[in-house]
Amino acid sequence: MANIVKKTLLWVSGGAMLAGLAWGLQVGGLAQAQNEADQGKSVRCANRLSIAFLGNAAAGDLAASQDPQSQVDKLLEDPVFIERFARYINSQMNDAPGATSVEDSAYHLSKYVVQNKKAWKDLFSGPYDVVATGTGAAATVSVTDKADGLGYFRSKAWLERYAGNELTGLKLTSAYRIPHNIVGLRLVATTNAPGADVSATGRAAAACKGCHFDGWYALDKTAQILSKVQRQGQTITFLPPDGQAKQVLGDQMLKDDKELVTALVSSDQFLVNSCRLAFGYLYGRNENACEAEVFDACVDALKSSGQMQAALGAIAKDQSFCQ
Repeated sequence: MANIVKKTLLWVSGGAMLAGLAWGLQVGGLAQAQNEADQGKSVRCANRLSIAFLGNAAAGDLAASQDPQSQVDKLLEDPVFIERFARYINSQMNDAPGATSVEDSAYHLSKYVVQNKKAWKDLFSGPYDVVATGTGAAATVSVTDKADGLGYFRSKAWLERYAGNELTGLKLTSAYRIPHNIVGLRLVATTNAPGADVSATGRAAAACKGCHFDGWYALDKTAQILSKVQRQGQTITFLPPDGQAKQVLGDQMLKDDKELVTALVSSDQFLVNSCRLAFGYLYGRNENACEAEVFDACVDALKSSGQMQAALGAIAKDQSFCQ
């Protein structure tokens, strides 16, 4: 009887040891599986960030990081990002590439602004000029300081590119392009038919007056405070506005392009459009309604620091970016 009890106790003890071993193996297996899952998540996040910022899969420190989002500030200083972002901004500010490099003034100045950590509004209102030295394929483009500069809006190549062809010299194209680039205004022409009356009288007709005379962006009213185009053969010059304040942007009294740009970059819509550009670069789309919180964080970051890097960082550092 004693031997039976002894054998039973040994069996029970051995069974407990086996159960404990099995439990240890199970816990160890779960821990390993969790570790592998965490590593996989980190790798996916690293690739997500690298593709969004640099256009390729993660490498080096980013690929090995257990917290890839802690590397966002480093990505924002990468020359590859700065180049890609400048090209992206240029594509949003123009409908097509310029005929020459200097015509893509938004590319050159946005690259300069990000590279030198300038305020994002300087792209539109900073004291700069975008100039070409030399001609043809040998021409080089640079950003220079200019006391009366207005971002790239007073650069010669941009002025000529968006001078338009209005019969009396009003720069209707510039009057649209300035708010388009700063606050994201989008308009579509209702007619471009041959023989259409494109004079001021024709633009005041029912089909056109909403954009040209009635809206807060009324193109004819805005153009009145811009310089006027004067053409002699292939030569284009610009005559200054009369300096008289006129009602523009709905109810504001403004007298020139500088006051127009200053009013636009001071608006909340400038912050909203800038963050929409940031979302577009990182996500390839506009924000969704469910992303209101991170979008607000982007606006707050841009408003606080003034830099586009802060806006991009607020989006990319949010936990939702790598989910």
